Amino acid sequence: MERWKDRVALVTGASAGIGAAVARALVQNGMKVVGCARNVDKIEKLSAECQSAGYPGTLIPYKCDVSNEEEILSMFSAIKTLHQGVDVCINNAGLARPEPLLSGKTEGWRTMIDVNVLAVSICTREAYQSMKERNVDDGHIININSILGHSYQCSSIAHFYCATKHAVTALTEGIRQELRETKNRIRVTSISPGVVETEFIYRILNKDPSSSENVYADLPHLSADDISKAVVYVLSAPGNVQVHELIVKPTEEIL
Repeated sequence: MERWKDRVALVTGASAGIGAAVARALVQNGMKVVGCARNVDKIEKLSAECQSAGYPGTLIPYKCDVSNEEEILSMFSAIKTLHQGVDVCINNAGLARPEPLLSGKTEGWRTMIDVNVLAVSICTREAYQSMKERNVDDGHIININSILGHSYQCSSIAHFYCATKHAVTALTEGIRQELRETKNRIRVTSISPGVVETEFIYRILNKDPSSSENVYADLPHLSADDISKAVVYVLSAPGNVQVHELIVKPTEEIL
């Protein structure tokens, strides 16, 4: 990770869960991390914690709703002005709505498309253009995907979400092919976790994460830190090595 020291990483959805863990890990490794989310209060708290811990990097909170293209473009413009540009883009922001295919609401489907597919595509495009403008030939784009991007074994409330993650799998391969044609060493990786203990399942089940009910109690699962370590592993690969797809499961997972 030494070559990434003092370079700029963007982490979307950095206020909680996997995004917060990834942002912390990159700061620990000396990177300048722009962490964005719709609500930056938690990112500001995490930034202060990282500073107090004496980590060599910095975490810069940025308020951005990635379902809004104008806000994404404004964020990239600000990063260019303040930090020259992006060297690593972690497309982590994602959400699920309990909207089955035969009875779901269009609004819920559209929200999932906007965040899980379009935001990934827009941030990837803007990150690549940022790298190209500065002749960066060793940048990295990482899409936080899901095991459901490779399987159809999910409940009906998650069928549309599953489809958006299959889209991320396809997009990642498309990005790899287009990057190959540029003849540089900018790499792209899809990291597909199995079940991770975050607020995610509570939200899709319409449950309060602060309740006493533990939906993970009898469910094999990973921690957000497990995925942040996977991100560090991918970024640590030599320049001639592309970890294109990394599936990370709990040892006991059935899928």
